[in-house]
Amino acid sequence: MTANHISPEETGWKAGLNLVTQSGKASAFTRRLFAQTRLEATMTLKRGESLLLTLGIPIVLLIFFAEVHILPASTKKPIDFLSPGILALAVMSTSMVSLGIATGFERSYKVLKRLGTTPLGRPALIVSKIAAVLLIEIVQAVILILVSLGLGWKPSGNAGEAVIIIILGTASFSGIGLFLAGTLKAEVNLAVANGLYLLLLLMGNMIIPVSKFPSWMATLARALPAAALSSGLFHSLNHGSPVPAWAWLVLIAWTVAAPVAAAISWKWE
Repeated sequence: MTANHISPEETGWKAGLNLVTQSGKASAFTRRLFAQTRLEATMTLKRGESLLLTLGIPIVLLIFFAEVHILPASTKKPIDFLSPGILALAVMSTSMVSLGIATGFERSYKVLKRLGTTPLGRPALIVSKIAAVLLIEIVQAVILILVSLGLGWKPSGNAGEAVIIIILGTASFSGIGLFLAGTLKAEVNLAVANGLYLLLLLMGNMIIPVSKFPSWMATLARALPAAALSSGLFHSLNHGSPVPAWAWLVLIAWTVAAPVAAAISWKWE
């Protein structure tokens, strides 16, 4: 049979074969992506320093400052201010510091370069890292909320809005972490990430209200993603008060700018 005389049955058979092939490729890609995500999350949770950063420090700060009333909290009960702030701290710890430092050393050891040449591919590798961050943040949120409830926190707000804010915060801080990991040497990245963590902890409206800062410092703090994230969570989880427009604008700006900067400046080795 010539090319000009292809039967309808043969055409349908070829179309079906192509569809099955494409479906098989998509299924294989999904399996590889899930496997890499599971591996990334498992490795993070097995690292002692990561557990200290993502769970240990937030829990200790939450319990200590909720019970020892030494901070100038802006609410009647310190736990009402601390709980959303510490939840924001946990997001920052995982998506910026833990992800950034681990990725930086993987890049330094050329692990990323080797993984990028596997069937998984480079884009899927980055996606799996972000997905692992989100999985860990779910675990963090559950544990921190349970601890907060035990300390007397009574959230009453818009949980859906809080989830959107956390996703925006995760994208922002993941972009910052990957930007540092993709441009700096591993040891420099380690120092910068830890220094930035401390700076944003103090200026991020997490344990000290921005309202207590001098005006120039408060203006600077509100331009950073940490204060926007913690303020957004505070308003969405406490009586459902409207999230300030500046918090939305700052979060969205960092959500766009940080990942774009990371993608443009990224170096695989």
